[in-house]
Amino acid sequence: MHVRRLVSLIGFTLACGLPSAALMAREGVEVGKESAFAKLVPAAEVEQSAFQQYSQMLKQAADKNALGPADHPQVLRLRQIAKELIPHSYEWNPRARDWKWEVNLIGSNQVNAFCMPGGKIAFYSGILKQLELTDDEVAMVMGHEIAHALREHARERMGKSAATNGLATIGSTVASVFFGVNPNLTDFVARQGANLITLKFSRDDETEADLVGMELAARAGYDPRAGVTLWQKMSAANKGAPPQWLSTHPSGNSRIEEIQANLPKVLPLYQRAKDNK
Repeated sequence: MHVRRLVSLIGFTLACGLPSAALMAREGVEVGKESAFAKLVPAAEVEQSAFQQYSQMLKQAADKNALGPADHPQVLRLRQIAKELIPHSYEWNPRARDWKWEVNLIGSNQVNAFCMPGGKIAFYSGILKQLELTDDEVAMVMGHEIAHALREHARERMGKSAATNGLATIGSTVASVFFGVNPNLTDFVARQGANLITLKFSRDDETEADLVGMELAARAGYDPRAGVTLWQKMSAANKGAPPQWLSTHPSGNSRIEEIQANLPKVLPLYQRAKDNK
């Protein structure tokens, strides 16, 4: 009798949707909502600007014979890791499913990597060689950079700049919906595009990218604990002038502590993915 009542109660609550939030609790890290500022700038405009900047960068690298060929072992390695991470990005940003993802290697001593809006990824050979990154650590770097694109941090910063410059107002935003994009805003995005590669993000953006990137890597079967060893290597490399990748990212024990605090949320995802490989 008690069992029947319990089953009936569970069935009733499920039908009513009362405990749905608890039963459907999402596994993984917790981050805030996307910034409203990002919506002030059209995503398509930002992604087009990124595509143009990325294409120009690749051409310049190719002209200097610094663009890694498709059959280069490190290019193959990077593209395989990206192939495993990308499917887990769609939950974070539906647009990512339609992005024309690219992964390229630039021959340079710079300790740097980035992912521009629209899924345009680049690694400099310096970050792979100087830090002797394992696949798990590469996945953490790549996941972090992909997270910036997924969470549209560049678009958010453009939105804030546009608002500050008076280009994005309620009136112009509403008008753009009905009559097209504000041409002044389009020109502004184009000008900002030149800064996408070297764009610096806020501390909150960096923390968010750490966490989301760690989850992406874990879901793809890469050990999220590599985030700790990665930042230990980065800190060790920070002698004199910091590496470019480190100079635009907050570092220190607090960053490692944040990663360690969130490991329990993603280790089960990693273990499950690893078992299914």
